[in-house]
Amino acid sequence: MTLGDAFGSQFFVPPNRHALSSRLLPPAPWQWTDDTEMACSIYRVLADHGTIDQDELATSFAARHDFDRGYGPATNRMLRLVRQGGDWRALSAALFDGKGSWGNGAAMRVAPLGAWFADDLAEVVHQAALSAQVTHTHPEAVAGAIAVAVATAVTVNDPDLPAGHFLDRVREHVPASMVHDGIAEARQLLTISDPTLAARMLGNGRQVTAHDTVPFTLWVAARERHDFEAAMWTTAAAGGDVDTTCAIVGGIIAGSESNHLPPPWRGRCEPLPSWAGAPPLDHVRATY
Repeated sequence: MTLGDAFGSQFFVPPNRHALSSRLLPPAPWQWTDDTEMACSIYRVLADHGTIDQDELATSFAARHDFDRGYGPATNRMLRLVRQGGDWRALSAALFDGKGSWGNGAAMRVAPLGAWFADDLAEVVHQAALSAQVTHTHPEAVAGAIAVAVATAVTVNDPDLPAGHFLDRVREHVPASMVHDGIAEARQLLTISDPTLAARMLGNGRQVTAHDTVPFTLWVAARERHDFEAAMWTTAAAGGDVDTTCAIVGGIIAGSESNHLPPPWRGRCEPLPSWAGAPPLDHVRATY
């Protein structure tokens, strides 16, 4: 997912937007964003505890928070208050007039968790919800995180599942929500090939909500699970929240691209932070 995040982030740089039409790789270095920073905390907590310890995850999110990585204003404020001793449970639940955030932040960071628990989809659902609730308590955000985590797990275990069956399998585990409905719509759109048209119907993350982001990323992942480069260019072509959509798609399909992420891309990507303890990109499996 780091490679997708770093690749997608380059298209917020005006000169690089023109590379989409010619599919020229943006110049190095590709810097990753808050998507990767938070995913690294998830990986670190899983490596240390074998489960999502919500207190540890909140502490890691706050301690590792780098304001310059592109966090949204609500998350910036919340993590600053956690560092100052605030209760993450109260802060997360109080966001947006007590409704909680339904943003795409919980979905963008969860792929490593899906790979970690890939052999037990019920546990994937449970752990994904725990990981989401630390910052995103709204049911749509939780549903988005569950959908991405399950999609990653399904890809790890059954990479050759036909696209329609792949989306059906994911949707079976996603609670009733706009995300769930969006996955059903993505299933109906598998016969089209134009990502801009699919994004017009499903969203591309421009609204930064889970239901405006996750269905489109699953549409791409279902169609392009065996071609990382095609998946990235297809995702980026739709515009919107490109670093997040590319991070989600990259995280999902890494399960079927084990150790085959393109070397010219890996060489452009900023290394992962040493504190994460994650494998380098040239030894990647499903998590990064």
